[in-house]
Amino acid sequence: MDALKKGRFWITPDPYHNDDNIQIGREVKISCQVEATPPEELQFSWLKNGRALRSSERMVITQTDPDISPGTTNLDIIDLKFTDFGTYTCVASLRGGGIPEISIDVNISSTTVPPNLTVPRGKSPLVVREGETVELECLVSGKPKPIILWSRADKEVPMPDGSMQMESYDGVLRIINVSREMSGSYRCQTSQYNGFNVKPREALVELIVQYPPAVEPVSLEVRQGLSRPVPMTCRVLRAHPSRVLRYEWRLGSRLLHAGHFDTSDETEYSVRSLTRDGYGEYTCDIINEAGAGRCTFLVTGKAYAPEFYYDTYSPLWQNRPRVYGYKLQWTQMNPDTVDRIMAYRLGIRQIGQQRWWEQEIPVEGPIQKGELITYNLTELIRPEAYEVRLTPITRFGEGDSAIRMVTYSAPKVVNQFMVYTSLGTGEFHCSFEEEPICMFTQDKNDNFDWTRHSAATRDTKYTPNTGPSGDRSGSKQGFYMYIETSRPRKEGDKARLLSPTFNVAPKNPYGITNPPAYCFGFYYHMYGKHIGTLNAFMKQKGQATSDAGPVWSLSGNQGDRWKQAKISIHPTSSFQVIFEGIRGPGIEGDIAIDDVTLEEGECPDPPSNRNYVLYQKSRNVFDCAQCHIAVVLSSELAGYCNVGWKGTWRHSQPAMSLLYTDSHQVGLRTLAISSSNQMFWYSDF
Repeated sequence: MDALKKGRFWITPDPYHNDDNIQIGREVKISCQVEATPPEELQFSWLKNGRALRSSERMVITQTDPDISPGTTNLDIIDLKFTDFGTYTCVASLRGGGIPEISIDVNISSTTVPPNLTVPRGKSPLVVREGETVELECLVSGKPKPIILWSRADKEVPMPDGSMQMESYDGVLRIINVSREMSGSYRCQTSQYNGFNVKPREALVELIVQYPPAVEPVSLEVRQGLSRPVPMTCRVLRAHPSRVLRYEWRLGSRLLHAGHFDTSDETEYSVRSLTRDGYGEYTCDIINEAGAGRCTFLVTGKAYAPEFYYDTYSPLWQNRPRVYGYKLQWTQMNPDTVDRIMAYRLGIRQIGQQRWWEQEIPVEGPIQKGELITYNLTELIRPEAYEVRLTPITRFGEGDSAIRMVTYSAPKVVNQFMVYTSLGTGEFHCSFEEEPICMFTQDKNDNFDWTRHSAATRDTKYTPNTGPSGDRSGSKQGFYMYIETSRPRKEGDKARLLSPTFNVAPKNPYGITNPPAYCFGFYYHMYGKHIGTLNAFMKQKGQATSDAGPVWSLSGNQGDRWKQAKISIHPTSSFQVIFEGIRGPGIEGDIAIDDVTLEEGECPDPPSNRNYVLYQKSRNVFDCAQCHIAVVLSSELAGYCNVGWKGTWRHSQPAMSLLYTDSHQVGLRTLAISSSNQMFWYSDF
């Protein structure tokens, strides 16, 4: 069984038996013996005054031969010096551990004087001001003179250097840049390894740190109109000494009011009726013996900055080939706080240019909170971007400005056609061509996400017999959104795509009386034998997605073609449209959407059946007058007329009526040409 038994020590020469003090310059040998089981696992270490001691030329540590004197270690001090006096500790332990170590202390001293600690007169309590340097002092005596340990006596917090204890050899603790958190009681204590087998001595020093009053608010901006009252309050949070002497209110350098505190911890100053001379910086100084704390109030009549409105439906429009216009909209932050806003100063400059063009926009009557203000920017050069700065103006002068960027949206290129989106007032259009996907977001509470995709970048391992071969326009470079129904998707899994929030602007300031109508449109592609369901929802403000019923729904295989859906909706508050794709029973169930639109007004009725006549104008150019589009042949064998409805090309001669083929895209039919100067037509059905 492992065990350690406390043994004994002896000193050679033995001062207790020889009646002789240990003399400087002589050799002293300390021997330490411990009984251990098993003896071969015994190991020793030596400490001097609590610090590890290593064998050296003057301090030689040896272990006696186990056959002569088992379990014995020796420390030979060659040429004893005064600095060698102290407490030497022999520590015994077993290499395997598990048994508490034991230690034997040996005092080596010529004469012994027990330690003593005192605090000098006038050194406690110590009163200093925050930021000063202070010295805490304990007088220490004894031979040998012990090390002093400083610590906090009133709470378990670190000392200024971050440690729990700080050592001092002269009994002085020096603190630089003292702070208010350092107030309290400090303990000075002799080290337990002081050369004597006596209880450590200790004393206490009290430190009091004075600091100026801490006040609130330190700084506050007060916006107010003329002839209105302005109350200001400065409050004391804490101070030492806590007895605050006085306070002083000033406007700039002019003294307004001064006094002494009684039992209150705050002081107030009020401007009864604000005049132009009353604008400026007010200060309140609260003063004690350590200094002053200051509250600052900046009283101004500046109007708050306007807040630009970013939810305007397609605010960009084109009225001439080289210029464009922009519908700028904003609301005014806290319009009633200051005097009435009389005008806005509009500044505009082209990006990359230094010069600002400015003009004033007059405002008739007071502005209501939340009121939407509109101004049309015109004659903007295409395709340049502009920086717009808007500044409100009151009787006080200019207020805070707001700045935003106006960027031109380039037209979308589809194959050989240049198609410009109709950007009239109140229209939203998204074809998912850019990575931000028109601020659409993925629902976080569904099973999986919609994916932005194009046929040109599609993985070669895609599932066949499902999904579109291009975007709605037929372009393989164009993008669309779709749900991938391959594994690990399971039947019934849902993916929801949320549009940005659209605001319904009331026609009068008292709210919406007749809900406006909007035509919500999109193209869908649902091809595959495992097609599930595509739902479209309208979710209004404050409504949960689960409470919004679908405004449109379709299930099952609809063929390998893009089709269009249009639904009239009547929101009464801000709203979002949501697309929900539900996975069917197998992997051939990809559902895609493209070209999402939102237009003011009811959806128009579908056109009745009609014929579209195509005339050949030259070898490769045909004109479809009713379609309002010229058809350019990419070769002599194919022509296109996109009219938006399913139909059939027919030849003017009945015998040649079979010369068309179906390209399997909505409103896109391929026409075979056999010779020039022939007439063809396209009919809906």
